Amino acid sequence: MAQYFDNVSLPSEIKQLSITILGTSLELFTDNGVFSKDKLDFGTRLLLENVPIDQLEGRILDVGCGYGPIGLYISKVTGCKVDMCDVNKRAIHLAKMNAKENHLSVSVFESNCYEHVQEQYNVIITNPPIRAGKKVVYDILLGAKDHLIPGGFLYCVIHKDQGAKSTVSELEKFYDVSVVEKNKGFFVIKCINH
Repeated sequence: MAQYFDNVSLPSEIKQLSITILGTSLELFTDNGVFSKDKLDFGTRLLLENVPIDQLEGRILDVGCGYGPIGLYISKVTGCKVDMCDVNKRAIHLAKMNAKENHLSVSVFESNCYEHVQEQYNVIITNPPIRAGKKVVYDILLGAKDHLIPGGFLYCVIHKDQGAKSTVSELEKFYDVSVVEKNKGFFVIKCINH
């Protein structure tokens, strides 16, 4: 749980990962106390491989950005205006380092869910912090509605063992929902804000 909240007590041990998604490479610094510090996790990769990158436009928000693979990849491939937020101070520091390392102009800021989010977005994308609990996950997924333009998209990835099916049912009360990919138990979910 510490990785989602206060991890300043964990000793720092920065390492660098080289990742490639659909032919696009990023150099990313990671550290103790952030999600998936040793490699790009399968859920995040599946999410990025199944979002229609060529259709993304306008402002994009990566919620729970961690050290930044989602937002930085989207920024590099699309050139869209990308904002990235996380509650974890170490993750924020790493995401800023990684933006600089990859020569990407993104806005990275600390926010507990949408606490410090003030803009409206065309797209919100997240690999939500499942281990932070259902309330936090639902705050991110349902709270997106207040920060999406009409017709805007929410993309997320959730494993079936972590409640993907019930999450889809809940999301259907608020959005037009489709499951765009299923692989190894992970569901990539697309929601349209109506």
